[in-house]
Amino acid sequence: MTSASVVRPETFEIPCRDGLSIRGEVYPAESALGSVVICHGFKGFAHWAFFPYLARTLAQDGLTAITFDFSGSGIGADRESFTQAEAFAGNTFSRELEDLELVEDYARRKKWINGKFGMFGHSRGGGVAILFAAAEGSNVNSLVTWAAISYPNRWSPEDTLTWRKRGYAEITNSRTGQVMRLGTDLLDDVELHGKTKLNIQGAAGKIKVPWLIVHGTGDETVDSSEAEHLHSLSKGISTLRLIERANHGFDATHPLGEVPPVLEKVVLETAKFFVRNAITK
Repeated sequence: MTSASVVRPETFEIPCRDGLSIRGEVYPAESALGSVVICHGFKGFAHWAFFPYLARTLAQDGLTAITFDFSGSGIGADRESFTQAEAFAGNTFSRELEDLELVEDYARRKKWINGKFGMFGHSRGGGVAILFAAAEGSNVNSLVTWAAISYPNRWSPEDTLTWRKRGYAEITNSRTGQVMRLGTDLLDDVELHGKTKLNIQGAAGKIKVPWLIVHGTGDETVDSSEAEHLHSLSKGISTLRLIERANHGFDATHPLGEVPPVLEKVVLETAKFFVRNAITK
């Protein structure tokens, strides 16, 4: 493996229909075996902790890696701060799936993706990646999810009722301490499409490509039983890796300094999985 400093990402920006943008980087591999699109989760962003490390590792192993901030992530142009409160408030699962279509189209025009490609998702981004990979006509040839959610409705009936009455829910960002508002667009999206295009469990049963499911048994945000459920639904397609005592971020901190052993382990296994399936396709 070459030095991480050799991989120099190139930035890009894709305009969306309503004035927002998808900002990201491509980590080009010298002689690409294939490509991987990387999806962050709720309150996540492409520069958080392990995402650049994962992208560089993939690129060093011969896979062009594409990372980006969802247009409704709330992350501003500095790619680090939550300065787009309105974008965050109005974000939905459906919008993130639309963003993925824009990213794929843009990456094809830039020749970063040719033919089929790998898909990676963490947490809510894992749920979105499952939905995208299972969609009719999908060009995904391999899938890796870390700490993925298995259903989109994450709120109790009581919380939903309060959310509806107030017109917003308040979400505290544990990293920054910011209190961010979510409008009812997300609720509407899940209630309208939760049993159809946002049915993650239904999508898990439709996955036909190699799928690696990674989850920590000490996950404090998404219980590892969700990984086991997704694995059981995938009809023998998926490989399940439960990492003993690992938390939601696999011991990563932001910014990422020294790489924790558990994170190094899952990144290396993820890279090998994508490389193996890129070569055999």
